[in-house]
Amino acid sequence: MSDIHIDIINKTYTTADSQQHTAIADLKLTLPDNQFVCLVGPSGCGKTTLLNIIANLDTQYQGEISLGQNHKQPSIGYIFQNPRLLPWRTVRENIELALDSPQAEIIDSLLEAMQLTHIQHKYPEHLSLGMSRRISIIRAFAINPDILLMDEPFVSLDAPTARQVRSLLMNLWQQRPHTILFVTHNLREAIALADRLVFLSASPMSVVSEVEVTIPRDDRDNEALVEDFRQYLLNNHPEIQELL
Repeated sequence: MSDIHIDIINKTYTTADSQQHTAIADLKLTLPDNQFVCLVGPSGCGKTTLLNIIANLDTQYQGEISLGQNHKQPSIGYIFQNPRLLPWRTVRENIELALDSPQAEIIDSLLEAMQLTHIQHKYPEHLSLGMSRRISIIRAFAINPDILLMDEPFVSLDAPTARQVRSLLMNLWQQRPHTILFVTHNLREAIALADRLVFLSASPMSVVSEVEVTIPRDDRDNEALVEDFRQYLLNNHPEIQELL
């Protein structure tokens, strides 16, 4: 798959009190193939709206998004803030719903990679939030997407659980590389995960700055290095300080 080109001229919607609100304006962004990109911006700036547009869940905007090449529509996985598991189906059945046909070998390997084989026949009500998040990741990876959209998937997890799930996600992604667009308001989390950070303004949202993360991937578990890079960003990119 080729690079993804995003050019949104305007995205406006009508609020509950019948006011016109411009969520996105003049946003241009290119996502290189197989890169892990984190979108960082203030709450309510329009990050989820952008993901919905890329996923073709929202078509009411002015602009153009070029996905893939040779007119081939890429497959898109979407991990929402809420895991969205069906309570009347088991873990394994929830994963199978994402597939056109049963693929036991793929599901087995993903369950093993996420350390969840032992709970595959349990129902969502018996899972912790961290487990539910991992299941939603497995479900998205099961379709072998060209593009994976992740909307603050680790929000509300305690720090140790979030670190564990991030580590499992990275191991899975390195085994199955594809383009990831990950939304977060947590700068340390973004630095630990991303090849590149894209900083977004308050609405109407546009790109303020793009920064490559230069910490080697094998060193991302070093919290001191992550904090040093965070301080570097704040000291050398004053334009992003008000966004955090």
